Amino acid sequence: MEKYRIPLISFFILILAIVYMEMFLEDYKVIVSLSKSWEKALPHQEIPQGLFSLQAKSCGTCHVQHYQEWQKSTHAQAWKDLQFQAELKKESSPFMCINCHIPLQNQQEYIITGLENGDIYKPVKTLNPKFDPQLQQEGITCVSCHVRNNVIIGPKGSLLAPHAVIKDTIHLSENLCISCHNANAVVTPTLACSFETGDEWKAGPFFGKKNCISCHMPETHRSIVAGMPPRKSRFHSFPASGIPKLDTLKPERLESLSFKASQLKKTYRESDSLQFSLSLTNDFAGHKVPSGNPERFIMVVMTIYDKNNLPIHTVTGRIGEHWEWHPEAKKISDNNLDPGETRTFKLQYLMADAGKYKLKVKVSKHRLTPESAAYNKLGNNYPLFIDVYEKVYDIQVL
Repeated sequence: MEKYRIPLISFFILILAIVYMEMFLEDYKVIVSLSKSWEKALPHQEIPQGLFSLQAKSCGTCHVQHYQEWQKSTHAQAWKDLQFQAELKKESSPFMCINCHIPLQNQQEYIITGLENGDIYKPVKTLNPKFDPQLQQEGITCVSCHVRNNVIIGPKGSLLAPHAVIKDTIHLSENLCISCHNANAVVTPTLACSFETGDEWKAGPFFGKKNCISCHMPETHRSIVAGMPPRKSRFHSFPASGIPKLDTLKPERLESLSFKASQLKKTYRESDSLQFSLSLTNDFAGHKVPSGNPERFIMVVMTIYDKNNLPIHTVTGRIGEHWEWHPEAKKISDNNLDPGETRTFKLQYLMADAGKYKLKVKVSKHRLTPESAAYNKLGNNYPLFIDVYEKVYDIQVL
């Protein structure tokens, strides 16, 4: 028996060690600091001296036109956007997604200080005692760009304003835009954030000549403050694709494409071949088109209709990305248009019978597919696309 004593003691010690680890170490946590820029909210901002609120409507008391322009922008809908809210409700949605949609700590209900064992789905959070729910609803608002270190930042600075304005053109540059519009990371195997607009611009022909602000905040001449003389300033509607966030909204649209259609005869003979082409060129965007959200795409539809207005031949084309999201997120294909690139779509059809026909050509920009909208339960008031080109040709076959 003596010879079995040591092995038995060792065995019991091992069992006790395992029990100890199960009982006492399963709750052991290592808090990992937030290290990536997109994991952190912008620091809390106090109301700058001379103001009575951080909310956009208070800025709009004096900056009337700026406020009216911003109200029509997609920035103003960044938090309330139905698609974004649907994504937030999913279990796979991590905490950091809100940092581009409500970037200021004042707008966020919780303060995130770290990650439990480095797990993005286990943020260490405490209630934010200075949370402003009204400011949250404003999404990307005036203070998102124009307040840092509790002071107002502007492109020129001012000694005449009722509040101090610090000039900082480096802060108010394209780098501020890119801080959100170039969020590109594989966060988990099934979660990829793929917004590469900044990288596309840097790789394109406009880099060093024009930037985000040149196109999306074009120069205008108007009063900065109600009652003051007009002067050069920047448009604050941030025009882009033009697809509204609700069917009651009408955002400004910035044109990116030019269109060139081939010549088409008005009369054909039986057995003639009708040939038509439409070329799309990314003439005006300094980045790819579409850009940003990988679910965006462009559809080209060319359809011939008979005398009864029934479709008899259709050609479609799609410009955009295809992704596989499970079991791992990965891009399958990408035929987005580079700056300056042209894509041509062709239709050919044998006109066999005499009669009157129509060729209808339509190009549309899409936010996401109807299937994705239905899956996210976005309802009927969430516009999925807009038409950007439409033409109808009357054709006679003799």
